[in-house]
Amino acid sequence: MWEYTEKVREHFLDPRNAGTIDDADAVGEVGSLSCGDALRLFLKIDEDGRIEDAKFQTFGCASAIASSSILTEMIKGMTVEEAEKVSNRDIAEALGGLPKEKMHCSVMGQEALEDAIRKYRGLEAIPAPEGEIVCKCFGVTDLQIKRAVLENKLTTLEEVTNFTKAGGGCEECHGRIQEIITEVRTGKVAEPAAEPEKAVKLTNIKRFQLVSQTIDEEIRPALNKDGGDIELIDIEGSEVIVSLRGACVGCPSSGHTIKEFVERRLKETVEEAITVREA
Repeated sequence: MWEYTEKVREHFLDPRNAGTIDDADAVGEVGSLSCGDALRLFLKIDEDGRIEDAKFQTFGCASAIASSSILTEMIKGMTVEEAEKVSNRDIAEALGGLPKEKMHCSVMGQEALEDAIRKYRGLEAIPAPEGEIVCKCFGVTDLQIKRAVLENKLTTLEEVTNFTKAGGGCEECHGRIQEIITEVRTGKVAEPAAEPEKAVKLTNIKRFQLVSQTIDEEIRPALNKDGGDIELIDIEGSEVIVSLRGACVGCPSSGHTIKEFVERRLKETVEEAITVREA
């Protein structure tokens, strides 16, 4: 189970600057719903190049919401030049730290800010990543992995997955990721790694992806038929935290719905170890 700081809890439960800016001077976007996380960052910049307002929309876990919230607080009042120096480490430190499995949420904030600034300067969106596609599940290239390893002093496959999501899907790229880490850390091209054995245990990112897909495609539509709804709040290890909505709120059989429908279906489609509780 992940340990969140008080600052993360504060910005998740009471996010600052959530919403949109209709006349935004720049909108940065990163991620996709298919990957489990997405962020849209809106900036209002005055004639002196200072950020006078910032808002966000995000789809993701508690850390994604908290990272987006604290980012908007950090950059309001900064000049564009100051804002472009904000790193994912600055975002994580402002929250008092993030679980290592959630560091990619702070990276997403940095990338959305970079995208918004590019568009403000008339450079359009961040171009498609150059280099060799290493992780096909999440479209992460060798250059993106190398940047993460260099900037954050990463040394293990797990750390690379936490910061970039690379390797969090089918796991076929694990050997190549390890080669890249070795190349960056030693300055030498590594020998091709042996094909890794297929891991039985799901990664946190893959689990989040499968849980989100099952809720969106099967569980929510079934509840909607009776006027109910469900929201995925967070996933802590194999524990899924949800909130019932609509007609399900206050229903005498809500406990039965959680255990006998939601939990049972997630056990069938994701993994047997899944448990579900209501926030």
